[in-house]
Amino acid sequence: MNTELLTEEKKYFIPVYKRIPINISHGEGVHLFDTEGNRYLDFFAGLGVNALGYSHPGINKAIFEQISKFGHLSNNFITEIQIEFARKLLKIANMSKVFLTNSGTETVEAAIKLVRKKKGHDKTIFSLSNAFHGRTYGALSLTAKDKYRIPFMPLLPNVSQIKFNDISDLKDKINSNTASIFLEFIQGEGGINMISEEFAYELTSLREKFGFLLISDCIQCGIGRTGKGFSHEYFNIHPDMILSAKAIGGGLPLGALMVNEELAGVFSNGEHGTTFGGNPVSCAAGNVVLTEVFENKLVEEVMKNGSYFIDQLNELKYLYQKDIKEVRGRGYMIGVDFNYECSDIVDKLRERKILANCTNNTVLRLLPPLIAAKTDIDYFLYNLHEILKEKDKQ
Repeated sequence: MNTELLTEEKKYFIPVYKRIPINISHGEGVHLFDTEGNRYLDFFAGLGVNALGYSHPGINKAIFEQISKFGHLSNNFITEIQIEFARKLLKIANMSKVFLTNSGTETVEAAIKLVRKKKGHDKTIFSLSNAFHGRTYGALSLTAKDKYRIPFMPLLPNVSQIKFNDISDLKDKINSNTASIFLEFIQGEGGINMISEEFAYELTSLREKFGFLLISDCIQCGIGRTGKGFSHEYFNIHPDMILSAKAIGGGLPLGALMVNEELAGVFSNGEHGTTFGGNPVSCAAGNVVLTEVFENKLVEEVMKNGSYFIDQLNELKYLYQKDIKEVRGRGYMIGVDFNYECSDIVDKLRERKILANCTNNTVLRLLPPLIAAKTDIDYFLYNLHEILKEKDKQ
């Protein structure tokens, strides 16, 4: 790669990102292209954002048409494009009302405020161990990993964690002083970990007993990524709030806090707001995403192809048991947990012009665009197989 960009980056940017050493020129479908003409299969999809891949004609058309009218209006106005988006989203999620934001973290912050307003500031908000809910102060208080939290202590009071899938810990900590539990029914950054049926059942029972609010963080595991609209649907659970972002805006900044009827009137005029949340151009792109994923049944393809993908990865696990410990996930949200750090696997895939990432040290996280076809999956599988064959010879 031309190192000039990385040199310039060091001059101007606060160094919070470990950049991938590729100069991207453009994207098309499931592929990214660099300035040297190389084509990369992208199974990272902008951290799960690019559900419809790159340069999707429907999204491009919707953005152009909307920005030709206006790119931004104060939220003192309401627009038809926002109404259309809200109507579609709430119908898919089976929720009552929505507050539109710019991002996942901002959505989490809004949800924390709503919990405090509804339940009071003295009650405890819980998240789960290994959780990731964002990096701003409220969201960071819910995020469980010390590497994110410790440099920024103290965080919000009356926020604590329950051990992931630990029913005893859940029962020990939940009581009448519990305000809410935030959880990813499939953890993303934490390593593609899925809530167990037993934990979900106990969670439901305790919710009925103590009346705490259940908040489903579907920022990464929503909008069809797992083969269902939202990951809690695998457990037949209807949460009090659903948090969404990433894929929802078709590549543009957009998030959504969705609430049930009981919570629809908790905020009053002026108690919360945002300058750019629900931007009309983002909503125009989001309408295309919702139409393609749900109305045009792309989510069904994700379910079918995702099952195939996981089955084939488990075949590789059987062949390379000294390398692969476990394959986890649903749909197009998959983790391949290795018996060692997987950064070398990521590098070797990139050498073969395939993009993925490593999370939680050992988990190869696969978040293909939802438009990825079986042929794209087979191409990935072939190359991963070749990489493991080479390692086996060493």
